[in-house]
Amino acid sequence: MPLRLKQQKGCSPVFENIIGQAAAENIKADILARRLAPSMLFFGPEASGKGSTAIELARTLSCENTAALWNCGCSSCVRHRMLVHTDLAMIGSRNFSAEAAAARTAFLRDTSSVAGRSFFIRSLRKLMARFSPAIWEYEPKPGRVNLLTLLQTLEEELDEFESLTAVSSEAADIISLEKRTGALVKNAVKLEDEGISESIPVAQVRRAAYWCHLAPTGKCKILIIENADRMKDEARNSLLKLLEEPPETVNIILTVRRRETVLPTILSRLRQYRFLARDASQEREIIRRIFRDFTVAGDTDQNNEIGSQKITQLGMVKSYLDSFLPQPPEKLLSLAAFFIAAVSLSAAAFAKNREVNKFSPALKVMVAYCAPIAEAAGFERTTNEEETLTALLSKSGNFEGRSFSRFLTLALDMVSSSLKQCTPYPGLISCGDIWRKRLTEAQAANGVWNQRPELALESLFYRLREELAGV
Repeated sequence: MPLRLKQQKGCSPVFENIIGQAAAENIKADILARRLAPSMLFFGPEASGKGSTAIELARTLSCENTAALWNCGCSSCVRHRMLVHTDLAMIGSRNFSAEAAAARTAFLRDTSSVAGRSFFIRSLRKLMARFSPAIWEYEPKPGRVNLLTLLQTLEEELDEFESLTAVSSEAADIISLEKRTGALVKNAVKLEDEGISESIPVAQVRRAAYWCHLAPTGKCKILIIENADRMKDEARNSLLKLLEEPPETVNIILTVRRRETVLPTILSRLRQYRFLARDASQEREIIRRIFRDFTVAGDTDQNNEIGSQKITQLGMVKSYLDSFLPQPPEKLLSLAAFFIAAVSLSAAAFAKNREVNKFSPALKVMVAYCAPIAEAAGFERTTNEEETLTALLSKSGNFEGRSFSRFLTLALDMVSSSLKQCTPYPGLISCGDIWRKRLTEAQAANGVWNQRPELALESLFYRLREELAGV
């Protein structure tokens, strides 16, 4: 029986927590008109509310009452709000640790806030849901952290935190709470580092498909696949089989940034909802209401760190969340600059040793572009690969918080920007192609094959040095 929604006076409406997105209203209208599709695609910029809308839709479809209000007290809604409902499954990667750190900061601003406490708990549950036995099978790897032990520790710490009924304003209690929540975020970062891959494994898609065919405990099941474009062919084929004949009791929601990254055969089986980039005032409202940061989200653009920056396509909320990453973008940018300069200088020295006397114009431009950025961050110029790798790993904390992928992406962007400054010559295009090919390979080695950053970096450095010496 399709869900009926009925607005009740004085109560919170469905999707009230989704700010500035017409897509949420379109979904609500489709529910009211009983035309909601069984499989959907939410596409749009990062931090535009796709994931939050998917989670709220899951709660709405499972609600035991007709109105499906946000503050509904039915057992299904309570479990969905805490992301522990057995009829909800989530797979796919996102910046879990950044959201958890931002939610922790929001909660510590007002420890008496029930909403702030729930927001922090939900941020951790989003990560932990990826390790549900229904969709995740543990495969121990030699020399790696025992994920089962880490997950159990995080579960126990979160249970203890949830059991706290009240927190006094005493300084000692606040300090204790800071330590407790800090430990939770630290373990969440470690769990994300060790247990979440950039691409969605085919085994998870297959297990999720099997889970979908099991009977729900409530009204229906909901499968949410975030960043669904991060799949290899086998995983896509398994997803396509599920979408071709989805069980009647299941709704499937995929989220991606760009619709074009989804295979046409998959896209044709999804009803599409477009999420748009919000304007600056809406972005401020989100930071004010969700993250409770009134300084950053003030009504003026003066005297606040984020407001004084130019709003780009990434959006203010995305920039705000990035600032909570274990390795924020500014730091990774200086690391990328240091790496590019070191590789370029090493390649030039390597060419000289091979009696190639001509100093490549591209290498010269990359050093001139990147070295000042690295030096401003305290890095010294070097051609030594061991010094380079040691510095990168030390300054990045071994690229904690799954920051290696973002480091490689920033490096490629910086290479492209620097080469635009170079006067065209025959080897210029080859130089760009070499960087693009090798950085992409390093992305795959780390994200798909789980190669550790230090090994991927070592291979990347040597290959780039040798190949760039010839251009």
